[in-house]
Amino acid sequence: MNIQKKEINKIGILVGGGPAPGINSVIHSATIEAINNHIEVAGIYEGFKYLMQGEFKARPLEINDISRIHLRGGSILYTSRANPTKSDNLLKNCVVSLQDAGIDALVAIGGDDTAFSAYRVARYAQENMNIDLRTVHVPKTIDNDLPLPSGIRTFGFETARDLGTQIVRNLSEDALTGQRWFLVVSMGRKAGHLALGIGKSAGATLTLIPEEWNNRPIRLQEVTDILTTTVLKRMALGKPYGLVLVAEGIIEQMAIEDLSQLEDVERDEHGHIALSEINCGDVLKEELVNELKALGIKMRIVSKDIGYEVRCADPNAFDIDYTRSLGEAAIEFLINGGTNATITIQDDQLTPMPFDTMMDPNTGRTEVRMVKLNSFTYHSATKFMIRLTPDDANDPELLEKMVSLTNLSKDSFMTKYGYLMNKGVRPF
Repeated sequence: MNIQKKEINKIGILVGGGPAPGINSVIHSATIEAINNHIEVAGIYEGFKYLMQGEFKARPLEINDISRIHLRGGSILYTSRANPTKSDNLLKNCVVSLQDAGIDALVAIGGDDTAFSAYRVARYAQENMNIDLRTVHVPKTIDNDLPLPSGIRTFGFETARDLGTQIVRNLSEDALTGQRWFLVVSMGRKAGHLALGIGKSAGATLTLIPEEWNNRPIRLQEVTDILTTTVLKRMALGKPYGLVLVAEGIIEQMAIEDLSQLEDVERDEHGHIALSEINCGDVLKEELVNELKALGIKMRIVSKDIGYEVRCADPNAFDIDYTRSLGEAAIEFLINGGTNATITIQDDQLTPMPFDTMMDPNTGRTEVRMVKLNSFTYHSATKFMIRLTPDDANDPELLEKMVSLTNLSKDSFMTKYGYLMNKGVRPF
């Protein structure tokens, strides 16, 4: 198909997915760069929500409108998780709405779902309607799980880690002062980058991320056993307090048969468990409290979720600098004839990554960047954690202290928890 390239006269900017610090900074720099190149800018409200309904709800953006918004969190264009890829009709509505509004190119700010939506909308325009709709994706997510080259962060991650670290440090001081435990859950539905980054920076007692299970089902009892033995090990070391950080992906990827046994879990109209409605912290807290109680230990544990607090924070210096460059780079890429790519900055150079190279060939969706368990960064983080390890099997004094804190015999203790030291078969 021969699609004639046309000059860009008007660019649309939209935001999809969850908030992340730095969104306004991308809008700020992209708008300035476009206007300086004599291109109109329309800020499209709530992602693809209205476009897929055949409506164009937007505001014209001028430099005076956005001159200082790069310092603010949130999104002046709001955001939504509307998904136009569910049908060809929704994709067509998006293309027609954009075309009727005179939009020649689209800047989509978002995570993996937004990238996929922008890709499908542009491809539909090109393949089904012979329209040259150029598109570029600016990658954002505090989860840092988009498949960018190693070492390149998604914007918003650094601010979220900074603020999350401050919160966890405060809670850790509270744990020491009150001689109790905190069980903190951080965002990260698929990957554990944020939890690991916060945990290492704040000195959490233990951080658990879903990658540790290497794609095998995560069992609730195993997570409970890890948490329990961490508490026991700290007590054996004379410290009856601490803070455990858990990525929410632990619950998201938990064996469904374990979650189905939980009481008071919300279900949808078909009777399926609504994973997004599960309070991960309360679930794990209840299991841990019951496990310790069965061992004869009464422990004060407070659960706390970290998520919404960090998503709309004012961006830190790193994310402001980073996103102002990304916004400008996105416009430069479009002006130079580029399309269908995620914009990145590698070795201080604008480096577009074609959508096709970021898609999983089996699913057609954007791949997820996971924490590499064989990396130095991960191994370094684990060395600061307190948990049962194979080395503990060779420390009879420590094991004796841990056993003495419970109502179990040494043999019963090893039968129950020995598998965590590679000394037994998982009892479930």
